[in-house]
Formats: sequence, C-alpha cells, structure tokens
Amino acid sequence: MSLTPLPRGTALRSAIQCLLPLLLCAGSLHAEDIVIYGGTSAGITAAIQAAREGRTAVLIEPTKFLGGLTTGGLGATDIGNKRAIGGLSREFYTGIFHYYAEDPKWVQQTREAYFSRRPHGNAADEGTMWTFEPHAASDVYSKMLKAAGDKVTVVLGERLDLKKGVEKDGTRIVKIRMESGREFTGKVFIDSTYEGDLMAIAGVRYHVGREANATYGETLNGVQVQRGHSHQFKTQVDPYVRKGDPSSGLLPGIEKEIPGPDGSGDHKVQAYNFRMCTTDVPENRRDWEKPAHYDERWYELALRNVEAGEDRISWAPTPMPNRKTDTNNNFAISTDFIGQNWNYAEADYATRAKIWQAHEDWQKGLMWTYAHHPRVPEKMRDAFQRLGMAKDEFTDNGNWPRQLYVREARRMISDYVMSEKNCRRTEVVEDSVGMGAYNMDSHHIQRFVTKEGFVRNEGDIQVGSKPYPVSYRSIRPKASECSNLLVPVCLSASHIAYGSIRMEPVFMVLGQSAATAAGLAIEAGTSVQAIDTATLKTRLLNAGQVLDLTGIEAAPAAQGIPKNKLPGIVVDDTEAALKGFETTGQTTSGFVGDSYRHDGNENKGAMSARFTPSLPKAGKYRVAISYGPNANRATNVPVTIHHASGETKVLVNQRLKPKGQGEAPFHDLGTFEFPAGKDSWVEITNAGTNGHVIVDAVQWLPAAR
Repeated sequence: MSLTPLPRGTALRSAIQCLLPLLLCAGSLHAEDIVIYGGTSAGITAAIQAAREGRTAVLIEPTKFLGGLTTGGLGATDIGNKRAIGGLSREFYTGIFHYYAEDPKWVQQTREAYFSRRPHGNAADEGTMWTFEPHAASDVYSKMLKAAGDKVTVVLGERLDLKKGVEKDGTRIVKIRMESGREFTGKVFIDSTYEGDLMAIAGVRYHVGREANATYGETLNGVQVQRGHSHQFKTQVDPYVRKGDPSSGLLPGIEKEIPGPDGSGDHKVQAYNFRMCTTDVPENRRDWEKPAHYDERWYELALRNVEAGEDRISWAPTPMPNRKTDTNNNFAISTDFIGQNWNYAEADYATRAKIWQAHEDWQKGLMWTYAHHPRVPEKMRDAFQRLGMAKDEFTDNGNWPRQLYVREARRMISDYVMSEKNCRRTEVVEDSVGMGAYNMDSHHIQRFVTKEGFVRNEGDIQVGSKPYPVSYRSIRPKASECSNLLVPVCLSASHIAYGSIRMEPVFMVLGQSAATAAGLAIEAGTSVQAIDTATLKTRLLNAGQVLDLTGIEAAPAAQGIPKNKLPGIVVDDTEAALKGFETTGQTTSGFVGDSYRHDGNENKGAMSARFTPSLPKAGKYRVAISYGPNANRATNVPVTIHHASGETKVLVNQRLKPKGQGEAPFHDLGTFEFPAGKDSWVEITNAGTNGHVIVDAVQWLPAAR
C-alpha cells in the first residue's frame, strides 16, 4: 500500500485512527521479504530502498509517527562535509529544497530573509537544503514513502515484546512478536531503532557506556576529567544543599565521587534532551509554562550558577525557516539532563517512560526557570521570553517534540568495531556502506564534586574527524549470533566513534545500505554475512551512495589547505600542545589542514595552544599565525613569541582580515631571531579575550638576507 502525506495537528490523529486498522491487517497477512523494526530515518530509507529493488517490506514503528529525530525537532542537520552524503539521504535534503522552493511555504518570513540570517553555509547547496521545520520533514518523507507504492506496508503503534519478541531457528530470526500478540515473519530483519531492542532480544552482543581507551587503542574514550572544557562551569558553584556544608548532602543530579582515572571505561551514557522548535513570532509563540510538578531543588544549581556570574545564554537556537529554531543544549546547565539516562538503554518500557517523562519535566522546568524566576538576571530572562514553542508544530503533542534525543543507547559488538582510528583515517575500511563526517562528539555524561568542593561536568568531547568510510561488518552481527539481521543505527562502534557516526543523514545512508544488503542475501539465499561485498559496492554506487572521498587531505567542501603546500615551517593545531581548545570547526574557509580550533567563547584564561617548530638552522624568521576572521572573534587575542632574545607579546584582532602573504590567511606577527631546533615556540591563549579565539597554524618563514 502507499502512505499518504501525514496531516498535521488533530488531523494527524484522526488520519492515524482511520488508517491504523488497515495498516495492522496488512502487516500480518503474509511474510514480507524484509521486516524493519523502527520508523526512524534509517527505517524509512531501508523501506524505500527495498521497494526500489522490487522487495516487499513492512515498516513497524512503536509510536504513532515516523521519522524519529528528523521529524522530531532536529532540523539543523549535523554532518560536517556534505559531500559524504549520497543516495536516499541526499534525496531527502533535495526534497527539503524543493519543499521550500514553493512560495506558500514561507509564512512568517521570506526565503530571502531567512537565508540572510544564515550567512555561513546553511543556504541551499547544489539543490539541497539542510535546515527545515519538523512538519516539512514529515511532508518530504510522506511523499518519498508514497512513491514507494504498495510494496511498503507501514504499521504504527506496535511495540516489540521485550521478553518473547523474537523466535529463532538456529541463527536465523523466523518471526518477531509484538506486545499485542501480532507477529511478523520475513526473510531478513532490520533493527533501525535508537535503542537496539530487536538486536538485543535476538541474542546479539552489545555494549552500553564508554569503553576504556585500551579496549580499541583509542585516546578519546572512557572517562575524560582532564578534557571537557566546553559546556563547562565558568564559575565556582557550591554543590551542597546548604552552601558550604557537605553534611547537608548534594543537590540533585550531582555525583559524590570524582570519576576516573581518565581513559577508564564505565557504563554511563552521554546526556539526552529534546530538540525544541521555538519561534519569536508572538502570534505563533507559546510562552513557557511552569510545570505542574515543578521542583525547585532540581534548578537550585542553575540559579546558583547565574548568581555566581554566569551571564551566557544557556541554550543554542539555530534559525529554521519561518522564524523558528532547532534549539539545542549549550554551556554548563542547559537542556541536557546530565546523568539521568544511564538506565534507559536496557530498561523495560515502563522505566523508559519514566525516564522520558523526567527529561521532559526537567527541560520544561528549566525553560520556565530561565524565563521567569526572579533569581535569574533580567538579560537572561528576556532572552528566554523572546522565544517559545511554535504553536503550529507538534500540535498533537502540546507543541512539545515527540522524540527524545537518544544520543546513544546499545551499540552492537560485531566482527568489526568502528573506532577513533577510523574517524582519524589512520585505519580505512574497504567494505564501505556509507560515510561519517562529523566531529567525534560526546555530550557530558555526569556532574561531580571536585576535591576543592565545587561542581564540574564530565564527558564532553569535540574533536575533528576526517570524512571516513563505515564498514559493512559494523552493521551486521557476527554470524554465530544472528545470520539474517542488520543494524544500521545501533551499529558496531566504540563510544567515541559512535559520537561521530550518530547523525541523522548517516543513519539514512546506512538504512538504505542495509536494505540493499538484505536484498542481496535474499537473492543469493545466504546469510547477511556471506553476501558478496563487491556486488554490494556496485549496487550501492549505482544507487547514488558515496562510499569514500578522493583527495581527502584537501577535500574541497572542507576548504582546508594541506600544510605541505605552504612555504616555510608550518605547525598545525593537531601538532600543538593544547590545554582546552578541543572544539574544532570548518565553517570559515581557508584554514590549514582538516579544521581549526576555537574556545567557544568560554572558560577564559583556561585555554592555551603552544606551537613548537623544528627549525633547521638558526637565523631570522618571519612568524605568522593563521585564523579565519569573523564578527564573533576576539579583538584582543594574546600571542607570545618565544625567540632567541626573549619573549614578545602581541594582541591580535581576529575580526580583521589577516595581514599576511601567501595562500592561507596568515597574520604576520613580526621577524625575530630564532635558535635552531625546538627551543622556540608561539603560544596563543584566550585570557581576557572578548570573543571567540581561533587557533589554526603557525608559520616560520626564513627572512630574506
């Protein structure tokens, strides 16, 4: 059957009520080729690809809506290098472009006005568009599913039985069973849920939490107390119920023990939140309401934080069309409900519902607190009052997002585990089924009390990746565990690698590839482990998938300049001795290498980057630093040059175009006498700065004699 476009508002509920009996009946009449559990972006692309290859598929979604986070509020697409995205995923973003090409879709602002607010790379890109309202995503997906025809059957509101939901014959799944008793049979099954329930019940090995660095030879996994300068407290905040009195106990959500040692593993999970769709249009804005069960104890830490001098606006609204936003977490205390989701992945439905509701209550309460509590500074209250939930979104759910941002839950352990080595391209797989391109990214995982008696967040990592292939072996289990299951969402990856892979466009890519692999297994009458990967590669390329990028060191979309193409001695940020400066960027073009680093305009005085060259001989060198100018940069960046005659300190205005020479945006600091070897350096800090501080590269050019 075909799926008609999903109506919005109360019409959605009535449409589902009318369609549901038909969908349910259709889902159990006969065996399908492919059974897909989870109507996320990955599940949708898997179903569409199955239909395009002439297969029948049933797409089972436990809730009453399709699309997961893509239709659930995450309209500011995270991906990094968009050249890494192809196939149905790119078709979706092309569909978004065509959706907004129609003038009637622009209600609260014009197309031109919107793109004038988005000057840095979020405009239409080669006929695609990567920012969108939730209902626009639903519209595009509905059209794509409708085009798939009656080979795709959609079943809504059916949840897998967590105790006896899978029947196997040896290593093969024969059928899956819902809580209602309904059963679905198929030849190949795909688990496209964020939680990995089908995978787990099928007996596939998985991991929850952070592995130790030693497990896969990584540097960014496990506990990270020494890192995590981003989204951190900039002031000293007392964590005790009665200030200064440890005997009074800790405020809610704070752990007593200092985590560690760094690099050690645990079973804790990075924070979840809801990606809110807000607006500043008064007639479409729903003001923040004080929740019925508001408990101020949970917000005492936030109130103390602002009273201690935190004046940054603690959220991150990204502009969407029609004067709406996709609003995410930002700074020390924001929409992430840190440390309150550790049991979610393996919990039963009732426990998950409680965790989900606790996250909703927390976030709604925090919004009201920042917008209306008298202890919050007026500047912050005004900022939060200017935006409110968009009344014309999520009308069937009180304008609140329908999807909790489950950033990670279970992760399969297969024959190949994607790791930091893949993200850095020090290990490149040959059996690619798509690409990742985002930073290695983890939100904070816990709050704890330091030995000095103050509260600190732990777990945040933001380190750049190069676009890299994702292995087919990472989306299918070991043959001994299950031979007809594919897992494109809870795939086999370490915590830190998953932090890069876990982007909605990548899930779309992997869902499509999973369906293609399933079709090959059906065609050959073999297991998903035994299919011919060369044939899989050919079919994926024919379907428009991007399996790798060439010339990766100078990928045009990243606009990076290889340092070996620059004259003189160049030290990149990846070679610098860093304290902080963990956040990488590629937004401003002309940087050296794969990316640049910045301080996020926070933790002033806590970050430094020391660049030490290996000079072949003593003599005079002209020294220059590279940065991309922007209006949000600091005008007073402290730079210290350590040379043969001592030290010279200068202040650099990074809002101005660098006054240098050559291909990269280098700013000359002066000419100095330097000794041979490694006895000299240049250090950049963010002490006392009045904006974002950029660190990218330092160049030493022999001075003309």
